[in-house]
Amino acid sequence: MARPTPHDPAAPRLAALATLLADETRASFCLALLDGRAWTAGELARYARVAPSTASEHLGKLVAGGLLAEERQGRHRYVRLADERVAHLVEELAAQVMPDAPEQPRTLRAASMSSALARGRTCYDHLAGRLGIRITEAMSERGLLRQDTGFALTDEGLGWFDALGIGLRSTSRRPLVRSCLDWTERRPHLAGVAGAALCRHALDTGWCVRIGSGRAVRATPDGQRALSGLLGIEASALG
Repeated sequence: MARPTPHDPAAPRLAALATLLADETRASFCLALLDGRAWTAGELARYARVAPSTASEHLGKLVAGGLLAEERQGRHRYVRLADERVAHLVEELAAQVMPDAPEQPRTLRAASMSSALARGRTCYDHLAGRLGIRITEAMSERGLLRQDTGFALTDEGLGWFDALGIGLRSTSRRPLVRSCLDWTERRPHLAGVAGAALCRHALDTGWCVRIGSGRAVRATPDGQRALSGLLGIEASALG
């Protein structure tokens, strides 16, 4: 007896997407690429502790499935998340599966990295962790950002970005501001064009610096002073 055809044409595509992320290695690749940078296949293979041939096979599936975009420069093959929508999907799913009481890291290095990621990190191209949450909350407290009917910059917020020289023009269709559920804090942080522009400004001006080669970032003393003056955030909340 023939199986009935699904009534919703989106069902097969949703099932295919779920299959892509159902493999632990492929999920690991997507989580690593949340740092917003392009990685080589070899780097991802070492990160996930799999053979280069295995990594190449999985990356091919992720590219074909539209979750990753591929770039080639000479002999090198780079991959990155296809766009912000994919990053948002991965971060949202990570937030859903994180237990209320996370498993304790087994090594000092793992514990240090876990703590650093919780304090501050990049989520694709915007700030997340306690650092991103505190900035988002301070913007709302100062009337720069509204959260009552979804995220929206106020006129004062638009003026705030303009005064800092942070351009918000974009040729893409991504929203100006968007909330992104933080998987460690379980609260929304600022994403979208404005979130990306603020993160880029923070890194370019030295307000924040990356820790190691991963997603973790921290506010520098200059950044703590700047954010304290601009948003009234106490330095102790940014350390």
